[in-house]
Amino acid sequence: MVLDLASSTLFNMAAKPIVSYLGPTASYSEQAVRQVFSEDYWQLKPVVTIDDIFDEVQSGRTLLGVVPFENSSNGPVVFTLDDFADRDKKYSDIAVNGDIYVDVHHYLLGHIASAAAPAAEHDGTSTPTASDPNPTKPKATPLTNLDKIKRVYSHPQAFGQCKAFLSTYLKGAETLEVSSTSKAAELVSNDTSGESAAISSELAGKLYHLDTLAKSIEDRDDNKTRFLVISKDFIIPKQAAQLNWPRAERTGTKSLISFTVPHNAPGALADALGGFKENGVNLTSINTRPTGKEAFQYIFFVEFEGSRLDDEDGSVNAALEEINKVAESWRWLGSWDTYQ
Repeated sequence: MVLDLASSTLFNMAAKPIVSYLGPTASYSEQAVRQVFSEDYWQLKPVVTIDDIFDEVQSGRTLLGVVPFENSSNGPVVFTLDDFADRDKKYSDIAVNGDIYVDVHHYLLGHIASAAAPAAEHDGTSTPTASDPNPTKPKATPLTNLDKIKRVYSHPQAFGQCKAFLSTYLKGAETLEVSSTSKAAELVSNDTSGESAAISSELAGKLYHLDTLAKSIEDRDDNKTRFLVISKDFIIPKQAAQLNWPRAERTGTKSLISFTVPHNAPGALADALGGFKENGVNLTSINTRPTGKEAFQYIFFVEFEGSRLDDEDGSVNAALEEINKVAESWRWLGSWDTYQ
């Protein structure tokens, strides 16, 4: 179904339309939102979890939502994929309408004791294990001694992006997962003992008055996170122009689908994917999540270049027809213009 903005109650209210994102304030999700959505036209609404974003959009309480989808060095965000999998049929109207790329530079934040010792010397290979005898050398070094830190808070994705630093300088510290990197900074701000630290953004450090213990601790310089813009039903590009959604120069189109195939049918997955090759459609990613029905059976997510709605040569729809022949079930999750 395509959302008709002309008759949308949300869009025609006197108040600004709402875009929801993973909070609290100073999260990377907020940075993604602010790259694209101006407060001159939009009300920006932080929520607690990724599930909350989907709930807000599906219920119609917000017009759009921005959800983290994948990171260049740590892969897909499984919480978002699980919501797209929609095993409980809660989000049947959710569609993707765009994506946003954010450069991610993690800071280690905390409280420095007034008599803190200088940073300890490490060469990045001082904590080998049997499974990792030659650990990757981190590209950042601490700005102060970290020996007092017993706990590190952050989002699971952030931990995955800072493995080298953590294994070298904070190997003995407990890692505690929280809903967002900014929530981690908020928690650490309340612990002035100096025993807690957060992996979060520079902006969060300033907001919560935390000391910078180390800068840019991510494993890779080119660390980026891609966010997807979701709505209830699909907004076609011409209608999206009504949203005062600032865009750069268009670089192409992408689409996302999910599907399941009979797991006991030899070649079913190959047949489903073969239609893309036969029709010259380029696949850009494949991910899986458990179906939740039987052990070791999966929902497949395929992203590819091209649009179902703007398909002049018919290649995309021909590929989708092949999916339709083979799949037990499948769902088109959206097509959108890309700007990178």
